[in-house]
Parts: sequence; structure tokens; C-alpha cells
Amino acid sequence: MSLVEKLTQFIRRHPRLVVITGAGISAASGIPTYRDDQGKWLRSDPIKHQEFIDSAQVRQRYWSRSLAGWPAVRNSLPGQGHRALVQLEQAGYIDLLVTQNVDRLHQRAGQRDMVDLHGRLDNVRCLDCAAEVHRELLQTQLERLNPGVSRAPGALLPDGDADVPDHVVDQFKVPACEACGGVVMPDVVFFGGTVPRERVAQINAAITAADAVLAVGSSLTVFSSFRFCRLAAQLGKPLALLNRGETRADAIAQLKISRDCDGALAQVVEGLAVAS
Repeated sequence: MSLVEKLTQFIRRHPRLVVITGAGISAASGIPTYRDDQGKWLRSDPIKHQEFIDSAQVRQRYWSRSLAGWPAVRNSLPGQGHRALVQLEQAGYIDLLVTQNVDRLHQRAGQRDMVDLHGRLDNVRCLDCAAEVHRELLQTQLERLNPGVSRAPGALLPDGDADVPDHVVDQFKVPACEACGGVVMPDVVFFGGTVPRERVAQINAAITAADAVLAVGSSLTVFSSFRFCRLAAQLGKPLALLNRGETRADAIAQLKISRDCDGALAQVVEGLAVAS
């Protein structure tokens, strides 16, 4: 029996799943991952939550790079893996999907019962008055304030930003909140930030009620996602992992499939005879 057949059997035996997804499921949509197959960083300077809040220069850096990177995220399309998970949900196999990604590709594919663990890149909020605006509106403001900045990005990065020259960062103008003049921030939890407690409570409750947990396309290196795999183990819930490289939860999983997400999930859907 192949590993994909074992995953199909795992889902058939545990039809009420909590699924946790990571950057690997969006890689085929053109959005890069944070880490390589061994879990090592592919970039040396991730955005830190507290640094963004404390430093105007860090905010210049982020928003100048976001101006270049946002269109690629906005225009990305769900991949085969996203669509396969929608089919599994529609067939009743998924009680809740939890994604670490902020690209909203699961929602665009049609996923319904889900939690954006680390927030959503298509929304911007004010740190002072909590007013919210759509990211596309902020894009218009960024372009108006920085008319000479090239729209041609360098390499797209996982935070939805892209490489730009240092001189662009130094001169970049960041818009203030139109409601109160405060600091605007993408509605995401950057590294070092805290996931809202209500999200964690919702996921914990779902795992408690589920038959098993399946993690897809994630190294589970960050604690914000690994803790749910650990909870599953503590509750005696079986854990399956589908990820091309190593994960932090390998030692506590009942099943590990080292494959790309898209093809493996498509085969699972076929094996379960799930209608498209």
C-alpha cells in the first residue's frame, strides 16, 4: 500500500478532521514558503510584530515592499490542493480547516468552516482606533503617495512583500489611518505576535471534538501551529502529516507522507471517490 493510499485510509477511518495548512499548499499558486525541506529559513529578515509597531523605519520597509508584492498575492489563484480540501469538506470529511497562511486562497477556493490563524493580508487595520480598510484601498493610497516608485517587484516573499532597493525604502511615504491619523498595519500576526485567544479556543474545541488531525504543507516549526498537533497527541487523537520536508511533529504523528500537497490530495480525493 502506498503512502497516499494510507492517507486515504486514514481519512476514511477518521472522517471528522481538523486540517491545519501551511505555506506549502500555496507554493503552487506562486506564493513562496518561509523554509526549505529541512526547516531552514529561506530569508534572514522576517517581519517582526513588535518591530513593526515600534519602528517607523520598519513600517517604511514593509509597506514599500508590500506595494510591489501585493498585486501578485491579490492575483494568485487557488491550486489543486486548495480545491481538493474544498471537496473533502463538501463530502463531510473536514469539520474545521485552520490555515497559517494569510493569502485567503482557501476562501477563494470555496472553503467554508475555517480559521485564519495568523490573520488575513487583504485587510488593513489601525492600531490606534481599530478602523479597517481593504488592502486594495491602501494600495491606491500607497501609489498616490509614492508616484515615482516602480511597480516592478523583485522576488516575491512570503509576507506578501517583495524586494525593493534600499533607496526606495528610505524615501517611502506610509499613509496614516484616514479615520484618526494612527498607524496602519496588515491584519496579520507577524513573527513574535500573539494569536487572539478566541481563535485558539475555537481550534482547541474543534480538535477535542474531531476524530483526528491532518497537517498539510507545514513544517509546524512555529509554536502557534505545533501546539495543536501536541494537543491532538495529548487527547489521543491520531495525527497525519503531509509535507515534502521534515516537520516539528514527525515524532508524534501516526502517519507521515513526504510529498507535495497538490498531487497527493488530488489522489486522496480520487481514492475516496469524492465528487467534484
